[in-house]
Amino acid sequence: MSSSPQVDAFRALHESGCFVMPNPWDLGSARWLRGQGFKALATTSAGFAFTQGRADQDVPRDMMLAHIAEMVKAVPDLPVNADFENGYADTPDGVAANVKLCVATGVAGLSVEDATGREDDPLYPFELAVDRVRAARKAIDETGSGVVLTARAECFLTGHPEAQAESVRRLEAYREAGADVLYAPGVRSAEQIAAIVAAAGGKPVNVVVFADFGLSVADFEALGVRRLSTGAASARSAWAGFVESTRLIVEGGSFAGFAGNAPSRRLDPFFREDLKARS
Repeated sequence: MSSSPQVDAFRALHESGCFVMPNPWDLGSARWLRGQGFKALATTSAGFAFTQGRADQDVPRDMMLAHIAEMVKAVPDLPVNADFENGYADTPDGVAANVKLCVATGVAGLSVEDATGREDDPLYPFELAVDRVRAARKAIDETGSGVVLTARAECFLTGHPEAQAESVRRLEAYREAGADVLYAPGVRSAEQIAAIVAAAGGKPVNVVVFADFGLSVADFEALGVRRLSTGAASARSAWAGFVESTRLIVEGGSFAGFAGNAPSRRLDPFFREDLKARS
């Protein structure tokens, strides 16, 4: 297997500047984002989980792989990065096997995180975490696909008491283990971001903008960030409107929650023309 045009385009996006890679959760949101001119998209494990009536981290591997393949098919001309959670395995060998399954969906990139998903032991021990990244790197290399590997340090999201220092320590090790992109979800201040960029040692850094940090794309670029994702923020925003509008109906019989709705006259023409283009 050789690298695809989508993989080549994705790698090129990381070479300079700063690009935004939003996270759709279904075919419609993916097509809309493509139509807005974004150059790459990424899946969101949480956003997809909600569409299946599941909590984040509760989607089985094969269901997630089918969703990832669907998203790749939804935007065949764009690179798609897979939120592949913790690789759906604890051991390096298990991660390697599952990473190859993910590569087979046609993704241009994928991320593997060091969170276990267990409340009593939320992070993999340091050496095991590094071995898991190394195994993912080897697995991708064996496919010959050139798929971009992002290694995630989940210290902020798991409540580590020394989240900044531990994120830096882990990302430095993941860099040496072969990760192409480094990522510490949960950072939001300029100081935190600058420390992560320094730890990356010249490799691209992803920052997830899950709220308004008071920073623009230009601000992130000035800090040395190469890639911005939105995680589940857009999906949660859609759910927030839905939850609030139904609450107002139940609690007060009010339909005021529909006041800010996007009119169908904006959505229908887009999807009609988009479907014609796809056909």
